[in-house]
Amino acid sequence: MRLPLVILVGAVLAGCSGPTPTVPTDVSARLDAVDAAVDDWSAASSLAAAHEAAERARNLVVGPAGPLYGDADGDGTLAGEASEGLLPGLDGSPGIAEPAVNACVDRDVLGGSWVDPRARWQEATEAIDAWSPTSNTFPALPSHPQRVVGWATLTLESDDPDEAHEYAGHARLHVDVTRAAFEACRG
Repeated sequence: MRLPLVILVGAVLAGCSGPTPTVPTDVSARLDAVDAAVDDWSAASSLAAAHEAAERARNLVVGPAGPLYGDADGDGTLAGEASEGLLPGLDGSPGIAEPAVNACVDRDVLGGSWVDPRARWQEATEAIDAWSPTSNTFPALPSHPQRVVGWATLTLESDDPDEAHEYAGHARLHVDVTRAAFEACRG
């Protein structure tokens, strides 16, 4: 299953050239936290643990000003509490992913302009609502972190541990592409 990841990350790197930069500390820490959440989600020994990890990953991407932020698994605790999201909030508050980092971040992380963040988040929530096992709507989302939000949301709606683990595998691909975009190039 690593071959598709290698191809996907290779495609990201091929589109960006230049020296390998140091990822900004706040972004690096956030990507580490999302990465750890997806690792926990992948290895979850129970559905409750998968739900907690998916909630954490989703909250770290959307932040408190984003859609779907909160105690999604209903356990009374907020997993992935953050003062801001990786992506911009519904209200236009900036996320920690800055558009000027590099072309790869613009393309793969932000997926283009966030001039209208409500429209961008509406596009993501509509893709989540329209998703079905026979119609994966997430590839139409230009932002890989938004796809992570999609897989996390499906996990939170699932009552099947095997399905939750499968969704974590999909999320892993998009987290890896996100990290590769930040590490690929600067300027």
